Amino acid sequence: MIFGTSRRLRQVPSTPPDVLVAGAHVKFSDTVKLLGVTLDSALTFDKHITNVTRCCHYHIRALRHIRPLLTLDTAKTIAASIVGSRLDYCNSLLYGVSQANMDRLQRVQYVLARVVAQAPSTISSADIRRDLHWLPINHRISYKLSLLTWKALYTAEPSYLSELVSPNVPARTLRSCNTYLLSIPTGVTSHFSSRSFSVSTPSTLNSLPEHIRSMD
Repeated sequence: MIFGTSRRLRQVPSTPPDVLVAGAHVKFSDTVKLLGVTLDSALTFDKHITNVTRCCHYHIRALRHIRPLLTLDTAKTIAASIVGSRLDYCNSLLYGVSQANMDRLQRVQYVLARVVAQAPSTISSADIRRDLHWLPINHRISYKLSLLTWKALYTAEPSYLSELVSPNVPARTLRSCNTYLLSIPTGVTSHFSSRSFSVSTPSTLNSLPEHIRSMD
């Protein structure tokens, strides 16, 4: 595959030549599935989110059939383990995706919440989600990124992530020196590059209150 911004990809021939590996011609692909995540050339994750929503709706329909036989706590457990786990799987990769894709995932969570609560259509889906104590999709992504960053900082594991984050050290003594801020790389000029781990995680963690950033 060839990954890049939309502008860069337009400069690539529509049918790039095959790659010769050990005498075999390997063709280029528009998408590739890696560890359950479907990657596209521009990293829009459109197809991945389509696959996730399709799978979630399948299990939500099954849950709807048996919901009258379940208690609320059992329904919440099944929903979290079968559908919620799919919404959360590798969701840190979805930082910075389009609002349209984020809305598609959020609608899945709203449908799931309505099935679990067996709520009438007159009640807001957002209110049902709050009553179930479920974070919205965009906050679940921020939570995952913050958790990965915190572990990388305080345990230095995994090393390939910990070396990408570092505390902010101002050139002179400022009030922000002891506020547990992370250094944000400079020179980031595109939305594509701003979604990288070294840029997205400091931005996410720095947006949290200081008493959370300073937790040991």
